[in-house]
Amino acid sequence: MKKNFNRFLVLLFICVSFLDAQMLSRTKVGMGTFITLSLEEKNKNSIEEGFSIMKDVELALSSYDITAQIYKLNHNKKTDINQYTYEALSLSKKYYEQTDGYFDITVGSITEDLYRFGANQRVPHAKELEDAHVNFKGLFFNKREASLDENIKVDLGGMGKGFGVDKVAEYFKSKNITKAVIAASGDIRCLDACHIDVQNPHAENYLASFDTLNKETGVSTSGNYQRYVESTENNHLINPKQKKPAQNFSSITLISHMPSSDLDAYATAASVMPKEKTYIFLESMPIAYIILESDTKLIVSKNINEFVKNLKIY
Repeated sequence: MKKNFNRFLVLLFICVSFLDAQMLSRTKVGMGTFITLSLEEKNKNSIEEGFSIMKDVELALSSYDITAQIYKLNHNKKTDINQYTYEALSLSKKYYEQTDGYFDITVGSITEDLYRFGANQRVPHAKELEDAHVNFKGLFFNKREASLDENIKVDLGGMGKGFGVDKVAEYFKSKNITKAVIAASGDIRCLDACHIDVQNPHAENYLASFDTLNKETGVSTSGNYQRYVESTENNHLINPKQKKPAQNFSSITLISHMPSSDLDAYATAASVMPKEKTYIFLESMPIAYIILESDTKLIVSKNINEFVKNLKIY
């Protein structure tokens, strides 16, 4: 039976609206979540191509669709790859190196084989986690093909939606579109100013809200309340060094002019780092952040006003 990448849907971390209401929005299911593309009416003919690009990214990076290249890589240990897959794997290598190994897509041996987030999900035994094979050096690839050592699996969920958002943004800009919003769950890219509401993981209200500046801006939120089994103690954010779910942060929102794939990956890595290392890492980047620690302490970066205006903390 064909496994479906959309066998579960990721809940939205962020709500987005527009400072100018004259925008046309369309929403479809893709990449395990709801994808919303918003453009001015005059550019409406580009919306379907935007969704098509997101579908192409999904068919390259999905761990669940049996026709996808990453699915084939995980199950056959070798496969031909296209440009999207090569770019995503190359970026993943960069993120692995930049984060001192805290962004490691080979946690797939835990997320795919042990927790099985989605259908047939379960809580693995401590010994199973201890014995899981997590080793980025077990992944090999070039522009044409990729292969894995035995017992290694990859999961690109920590950067895939951001990567897809970037590809749609690149297409829109190639069409001289200067006003658009691409939203895929917690990964948002505004080509012009937009309004962002960040969900409070512990209540039905918002944690924060703000307006982005009149400049292309990415926003990415990662949280342990998104996907988990039984409780957030068994969440999808796996510390690759300890081989178990991270517990230090409930929510990390990053805002920057950097690519969304970068922000997606950095939010993932920051979520699983030791607390002190998280702040040192983020302070080394041109990034603003809003962080809710697991004890409900809220931390807002000192440089937040360089990236947003009208910030409200609820």
